[in-house]
Amino acid sequence: MRKNVLILLFTFVTFAISAQRNVDRTNFRAGINGGAILGDFSEAYSFGLGVDMYHHWGVSKALDIGVTAGFFNAFSEEISDGSETEAGFENRQYVPLGASLRIYPGKNVGFKFGSDVGYALGIDKENEGALYYRPSLGMDLRDGTNEVNISYFVVNGDVQFSSVMLSYLFLF
Repeated sequence: MRKNVLILLFTFVTFAISAQRNVDRTNFRAGINGGAILGDFSEAYSFGLGVDMYHHWGVSKALDIGVTAGFFNAFSEEISDGSETEAGFENRQYVPLGASLRIYPGKNVGFKFGSDVGYALGIDKENEGALYYRPSLGMDLRDGTNEVNISYFVVNGDVQFSSVMLSYLFLF
């Protein structure tokens, strides 16, 4: 029994080392994003800006996994109903914390798709936060030192907050 466990452990370590030797896309990414607010909040909020940070590990030639954190601020608009009364809202702010997955569909192609999933902490008044997801499509630039991507950020609380965002990331 002990011999079988040692053989299994040796096999696992061998595969892990060889996989890391063949794939080394482990990196830290940081950048900015901006986008339009959609859905339930689109009349009260015009656009949003934020920052993203990721740490990815190359698991295989086609797959990266990682963790992510960031900050997103949706800027409010004043809403007028045609009379002298105008209503204003506080900016809506989130700190998304989650897991990240990226899939590379081809060899030596900088194109990738994937998603982030986690919890978005609401840090403004009356915003408790909720679970979020963020599917994305990305492309590496400058020999893989930069990335541009488009994503759909959704916070699924009592009311759904969503935004389409364009991001530019630097890879370290």
